[in-house]
Amino acid sequence: MSSPANRPVVRKRRRSRRVIAVLAVVLALYGLLAYLLLPALWRHYEHQTKLDGLPMVTATAQGIPGDPINVGMVGAEKDILCAMRAAGWHAADPVTWRSSLEILGSVILDHPYPDAPVSPLYYTGRKQDLAFERPVGTSADRRHHVRLWKVLDSGQENRPVWLGAATFDRSVGFSHYTGAVTHHIAPDIDADRALIEADLQAAGMISARYQVMGIGPTLLGRNGEGDPYFTDGEVWVLRLVEGCVKQTSPPEILPDPPAVAFKDAIWKSVADLYRANTH
Repeated sequence: MSSPANRPVVRKRRRSRRVIAVLAVVLALYGLLAYLLLPALWRHYEHQTKLDGLPMVTATAQGIPGDPINVGMVGAEKDILCAMRAAGWHAADPVTWRSSLEILGSVILDHPYPDAPVSPLYYTGRKQDLAFERPVGTSADRRHHVRLWKVLDSGQENRPVWLGAATFDRSVGFSHYTGAVTHHIAPDIDADRALIEADLQAAGMISARYQVMGIGPTLLGRNGEGDPYFTDGEVWVLRLVEGCVKQTSPPEILPDPPAVAFKDAIWKSVADLYRANTH
């Protein structure tokens, strides 16, 4: 039996043990919710099941995680080339000594180069199959661009499926990781995903749009050059028209599971607050 003098010490130890126990339970519940339950609820590939299990981030030549996958397209290569051209996007030139000097001159002398090359990124070990850009201003230092990789010869629509990474080059500078000269991207990568969809829809090149899970909600991401980005973590898959036959009606929007729709609604509020406080 403890003496009266020791009773406050005993009670304090008991309270401390209870606090530690409660904190342990709270942390366990948080871990279960944040790392198991919610990601499982948000995981969805119902409209393109063969994409389940594929990586949703690119890599640099050095193997550093690069831009996340945030857009997809369904259609043959000729459908993509025609659709992007109709939407006002330019196919990027290949990287050569000549094109590298030309883009350098465009940046330094501030003259247009709408077909400027984009640096290679890698997905499952291979660089992009296609790349497109939409210039902003008169220099190649600012441009919207997207890299695309063919990932399925035949998806659920019995057509090829492509995954891509769309971002906005806001300036030229030095990589935060390697020191190499590179483009720096704007952090709101969802905005470029939406721009591609809007341009293709305005051109009548989309018959349907749906989402599959990408990297998941990310507020403090970093790409392969160390540039920050944020995203709701969804991939917008755009089903292109065949043979470049323009569609006059709006594209069909395929529904998401209720849990994903709820997550997206919450994310929109969070992202709007984040945008308001980072500008």
